[in-house]
Amino acid sequence: MEFEKRKAATLASLASVEADKSPKGTLDTPIIPLLNALNQHPSFYTTSSCSGRISILSKPKKKARGGSWLFVSHDPAHPDSILSLLFPSESTQCSVPTEPSELVFRFEPLIIAVECKDITSAQSLVSLAISCGFRESGITNANKRVIIAIRCSIRLEVPLGDTQKIMVSPEYVQYLVKVANEKMEANRKRTERFFGLLLSNSNIMSMNESLSLTDVSVHGEGLARDDDPSGLVDFPSCSLPIVHMEIVGEPVEKLFLWGHSACTLENANPKKVVVFGGFGGIGRHARRNDLLLLDPYAGTLETIRTVGDLSLSPRLGHTSSFIGDHMFVIGGRTGPDKILSDVWMLDITTNHWKLMQCGGDVFLPRHRHAAAVVGSNIYVFGGLDNDTIFSSLYFLDTINLLWKEVPVSGDWPCARHSHAMVAYGSQIFVFGGYSGAKALSDLYSFDVQTGQWQKEKTAGRNPHARFSHSMFVYKDYLGVIGGCPVKQHFQELTFLDLQHRQWKHVILDSIGKDLFVRSTANIIGDDLVIVGGGASCYAFGTKFSEPAKVSLLHLMPSNDDFIHGKNQKKHMSSQNDGQNGNKIVNSQEPQLEQAPSIAEDGDLYFDDELPAMSDRVQMVESHYVLNLDKRYAKLGKDILKKFKWLDLSRKAYTQEDKVHICFPVTKDFLDVFHERQNHSGEKNDGKNEVNFSKPSKGDGYLLNELCCAKALNFLHEYDANIQADEVVEVRKAAKTPLKVMTETVTSLIEQKGLPSQLLEELPTRWDRLGDIVILPITSFKDPMWDSIAEELWPTVAKSLKANRLARQGPVAANGTRDSTLQILVGDNGWVEHRENGILYSFDATKCMFSWGNLSEKLRMGRLDCHDEVIVDLFAGIGYFVLPFLVRAQAKFVYACEWNPHAIEALQHNLQANSVTDRCIILKGDNRSLAPKGVADRVCLGLLPSSECSWVTAVRALRREGGVLHVHGNAKDSEELQWTEHVLNSISEIARSEGYCWDVTIEHVERVKWYAPHVRHLVADVRCRLIQR
Repeated sequence: MEFEKRKAATLASLASVEADKSPKGTLDTPIIPLLNALNQHPSFYTTSSCSGRISILSKPKKKARGGSWLFVSHDPAHPDSILSLLFPSESTQCSVPTEPSELVFRFEPLIIAVECKDITSAQSLVSLAISCGFRESGITNANKRVIIAIRCSIRLEVPLGDTQKIMVSPEYVQYLVKVANEKMEANRKRTERFFGLLLSNSNIMSMNESLSLTDVSVHGEGLARDDDPSGLVDFPSCSLPIVHMEIVGEPVEKLFLWGHSACTLENANPKKVVVFGGFGGIGRHARRNDLLLLDPYAGTLETIRTVGDLSLSPRLGHTSSFIGDHMFVIGGRTGPDKILSDVWMLDITTNHWKLMQCGGDVFLPRHRHAAAVVGSNIYVFGGLDNDTIFSSLYFLDTINLLWKEVPVSGDWPCARHSHAMVAYGSQIFVFGGYSGAKALSDLYSFDVQTGQWQKEKTAGRNPHARFSHSMFVYKDYLGVIGGCPVKQHFQELTFLDLQHRQWKHVILDSIGKDLFVRSTANIIGDDLVIVGGGASCYAFGTKFSEPAKVSLLHLMPSNDDFIHGKNQKKHMSSQNDGQNGNKIVNSQEPQLEQAPSIAEDGDLYFDDELPAMSDRVQMVESHYVLNLDKRYAKLGKDILKKFKWLDLSRKAYTQEDKVHICFPVTKDFLDVFHERQNHSGEKNDGKNEVNFSKPSKGDGYLLNELCCAKALNFLHEYDANIQADEVVEVRKAAKTPLKVMTETVTSLIEQKGLPSQLLEELPTRWDRLGDIVILPITSFKDPMWDSIAEELWPTVAKSLKANRLARQGPVAANGTRDSTLQILVGDNGWVEHRENGILYSFDATKCMFSWGNLSEKLRMGRLDCHDEVIVDLFAGIGYFVLPFLVRAQAKFVYACEWNPHAIEALQHNLQANSVTDRCIILKGDNRSLAPKGVADRVCLGLLPSSECSWVTAVRALRREGGVLHVHGNAKDSEELQWTEHVLNSISEIARSEGYCWDVTIEHVERVKWYAPHVRHLVADVRCRLIQR
């Protein structure tokens, strides 16, 4: 009720004729319709707003804040009005103020503060705003009130001088006004797009409305509203639960990804999911090239260790597809402007990567495309390459390694990216995506046999327009889940009945923490396995979804796995060693329609002392086990696992006779018997017997071919019986290292009587270097931790499964930039770290090591330096020296370094990687020791700036020139200025040294974020001798 009271008071003040508290006193006219739309929604109201403005602010120099507007406009500005203000004529010039004030020219885009009723509605509105270009939108407060800010970063702020002297020319002011007007127009378009999507988005604008089960009646297979002319069709179940997986093995944080790929390993038993690449992961969030294997049944996660020297660059927005034992990875993005077209193949039997050389038609670089497999061909549609959005369809012939572009034919879909595509028989279905202007909700199919596209006509309520969603095929249904914009306060799972082309919908019962944007969805048995997904924005931060499962077993209207029609034909596989091998035969055996047939000796029974099956509540409240002879335990367990009848929360155990094994069973297993008993129409004789026909022992059924009834018959044949669980030994649920650490540290500080506020300093992320876990510098800062250090650090190390524990410190402010890592558990800081097949060894307490530079080390390693001499002016432990020598096969490297600890490590690493004969270490200041006139390439890997050695680098190059890799930090808004400074400085140095070179910048690599809004950049500067 507090939300409604605050909203009513705010709307009453807006309706008042009195001026509001803003300097202007009224709402900005351009956005009044948008504000009205937000305020009419039951879950939102606006607390402050600005449509965007161009202004000149006068700020007193002696005050940190405050000031007054000399000029302000919420529309495009006219240059003359500003010029007359800044450069008045003598007749209009005013007297100079006694206290000079700074003058700042500004453009500020739209910003709207909105209070939301709850966190879920806030997330939905933020997602919509981000999709319209307001990428800095986010939740700014979520404590007592949920406040979001809708905003973006197209700002402009330029000092002009002060009230006594303008430091810029009138021409420059005209240029500033032109730039500001262009930004104002871009701001207007984003605002209109947001307003349009808000109005057209029925789910956002009706977020508090949901289908009531009391308003439906049965129609055929599904449910439909009597008063709904659209013919909304839904499954009989009102919702399906989302179950988050408890992950053991590798940390679950490795699955905190988006933009990754995941495909089903069909040849494994049980089936598993192979996850590759994406953005996020453990530690600092970044693009990844991890190869992970997830067993959704056991909840185990392991890293697939590949063999050989080749490995893929970290990427996201790619696709991966299995054909037999080979997984093909296509395209993706390794950086903001580095889009790929490569094709890699992983042989899952040998774990060996291979870069495929494909011929045929030209396949352009792309990411956010979609792929589907038909036979031995991989079909790829759409995608994005910077500003280019594709509408082409290609297929890769994986046998002959040839790309083929499919000619346009039929009702061709428009260009799009971030769509989804799946194969069903000889058809490929494409749904949704982003066209560059809007999210799409169309569905197309492509027939690979006829080569024709067709726009599908469907019945029922269409899914809402979306992009970055997932799609899958389950039996004869096509499923759609997730995507952006996030439209509902609940997750909806949408199915298309491929036989009748009718949409059906089911609500996913989620607690609101799942954000299935750029996630993956795979079918494993009857489970939908969802990995990753999330979003990131400036204010709201980064969110990842936990791996989850949704059971689809009981979703279908006709439970084919449970009941079959009379005399229905069913294919069975007979294990026959004759000439036909595994012979497929047709079986005409009678099948169940309502109740199983009863044989005199065919009973799967309950112990006499157990309660009656009709007493369902009493059965559910107790624990039960299935008792099996251990000779048949393996098959029995496989059957229980297949149908999700095995209760994984309890442990199986052997009975005292050492002959029988008791498997804990679920409520669903008991319900099957309860339903059978109700259907049978037979009265029990007091023994609570549930009877089934006995299968013939020679049938040799494959496990995957078993239906529910047949599985129960098999359990009977092996004399299985159900009895009360006398042990009830509950299996301990797997806990994440973070949860274990939090619980153990909480217990420790409670024992020591320390305040619980200390728990706010527990880290949520950490890095691993060799066997050392490195805690961030921001953790455990309070001096009170020191009083329990002797018990604290071993406890933390054990929780994180670390042999050694350390805490990061600041980089030493000396010339050698020493590490100040503090060892908390362990004798020393010497570690070994293998990266891209290269071994790095060093003392982590004395030498720095950056995980964020991996992409640049990989880039240097991919160069062809066979005949090149390289000078590395800041060699360190061999960060770039080793990739040059081991991967790029450089002819010779001069390594300059003055840190004695780094030199010690470098000497060790050269020997460990067997490249000592091609490198010489120059110990000392590179400005006095570096060789001159020998290098084809010079590396300047020093941050925040390597400018101190630019002259040395130019002198090191050969007379004919070469390449400089210049590292440095720059604000994201000043990248162009930094690049121009590098180019102009190197050109001037070359001229002063007497070189006649043409100096150009071939490429600028964005390596990582060094700090908020500060990038680590590398400029590849090419110096060529000018021929006279």
